[in-house]
Amino acid sequence: MDMDVRPLHTKIEKVIQLNAGLLVLESAIKFPYEESNLYLIGQDGKVIWQAEKPDPNTFFTRVKLNEDGYTFSAYTLNSHACELELKSGKLISFTTFR
Repeated sequence: MDMDVRPLHTKIEKVIQLNAGLLVLESAIKFPYEESNLYLIGQDGKVIWQAEKPDPNTFFTRVKLNEDGYTFSAYTLNSHACELELKSGKLISFTTFR
């Protein structure tokens, strides 16, 4: 599956290929606050979910898959380290670091 991914609002910074589709991280610069800049696109090119943010006024800056195959880690501009569910994009837990 090699899809031509178009960003929703800004520019794509990272794409991770998954069985369910493509995990996309978009640039946070000028991204709308009411949406998440980290999301999953299905094979039909539609957004399956947007990652739940630990704070409505932040955006994700980094993302990596975890070895368990069910979760991924992401970091935000507001210094949150998050663990999220791959199948739903829901926040499992997060911590704030300084």
